[in-house]
Amino acid sequence: MLLAGQSAPAFSLPDADMETFALKSLRGKQHAVLFFYPRDDTPFCTLEAIDFSDHEEEFTRVGCTVLGVSRDDCLRHAEFRDKHGLSVRLLADMEGEVSRKYGVCQMKEKDGVRKLCVVPSTFVIDCQGVVRHALYDIKPRGHVAEILQLVKQLEQPCK
Repeated sequence: MLLAGQSAPAFSLPDADMETFALKSLRGKQHAVLFFYPRDDTPFCTLEAIDFSDHEEEFTRVGCTVLGVSRDDCLRHAEFRDKHGLSVRLLADMEGEVSRKYGVCQMKEKDGVRKLCVVPSTFVIDCQGVVRHALYDIKPRGHVAEILQLVKQLEQPCK
């Protein structure tokens, strides 16, 4: 698990439009909120993604980019985004490499089958690439408002 004060692990992942996004592209320019979720179009994940999208303009005003990450592929992300009118960028971590770097994976067993699962988690990363807040096993209700308040407390502006 990552802790506040640690450097955010670097990564590059494709988004719903199959364009590559690199976390380092925000360095010195913008803060980031990185939220990991198990799967597109499940009730929990949909609620969280819609809530982040509904507040994306507020995050932008305080110099922050919001990014969602799951192990779904780019096409599934595009369908999920379009179905629910999502505006936040969704990144495809199909191999789970980034999820492992951020410590959001857990092995779970169901019906005798062990499976790697993503624990819903959110990271607030400042514009210098430092994890300022790491929240694991989050609940969606009120979560986005809490994260927005944490971002507003970061030193402004980045540039």
